Amino acid sequence: MSETIPFYDQALESLAHSPARDLSGMQRLLAIMARLRDKDTGCPWDVEQTFSTIAPYTIEEAYEVADAIDRGDLADLKDELGDLMFQVVFHSQMASEAGDFTFEDVIEAISNKMIRRHPHVFGDADERDAEEQTKAWEAQKASERAARGDQDTSVLADLPIALPALKRAGKLTKRAARVGFDWPHVDQVFDKLDEELGELKAAILAGDQAHIAEEMGDVLFVVSNLARKLGVEPENALRDANAKFERRFRYIEQNVEKAAPSLEEASLEAMEELWLEAKEVERKA
Repeated sequence: MSETIPFYDQALESLAHSPARDLSGMQRLLAIMARLRDKDTGCPWDVEQTFSTIAPYTIEEAYEVADAIDRGDLADLKDELGDLMFQVVFHSQMASEAGDFTFEDVIEAISNKMIRRHPHVFGDADERDAEEQTKAWEAQKASERAARGDQDTSVLADLPIALPALKRAGKLTKRAARVGFDWPHVDQVFDKLDEELGELKAAILAGDQAHIAEEMGDVLFVVSNLARKLGVEPENALRDANAKFERRFRYIEQNVEKAAPSLEEASLEAMEELWLEAKEVERKA
């Protein structure tokens, strides 16, 4: 582990009466975090946090970064990247307090990893295209796991359980495909989807809720695999579909007076007509 960052103590002293005004850049942010976590003069909420309590915020901030990118809002992206960076600083500060590692250790680890995994850039390995680099990256990760003594040698190892289920499903099938466990043609995936939909319908007819849930999972898994075969990121596709649904339903809400006194009193047929109208408005936009 690296030595404690020298400016911490100096920063805490300067922060006694001002918000790190004498520091700049990363040092200022680290000093602010250290002050927030100070048990005597810090923020009670920040002081009582742990890795587990902060983890959900870390995930949330990552999603907010993705959302800003999707919206093309660069000003918001700047703010959200700052929020995400603060999460890294928060976890690093807690680890430093426990004597486990420091922010400097985090920087050193990721720098070494990037150099190690890009020998075609920083070493003397042959040039690679994107596909070759992806394969080499996974091979390097497997080698690193073995060096750490990781007993899990599966092709599926090291896929975080906490990933969104749809994204993890795609990664599972992608890993399996690298060793040949994959349908050669997309038509075969459609056949499998038809099969799973049939099994879901049978479970519904049987009225077995546990079996219905299982078959619904199988359908979603095959849909994720289909998206991979078609070169579509399923999380992005579903996010776009969510936005489209929200847009069109809001149109119904805003124009329901054409069909009924209120949304609650509107018939399904009337709302469906407004839905089609919203589609036409979007098409002409």
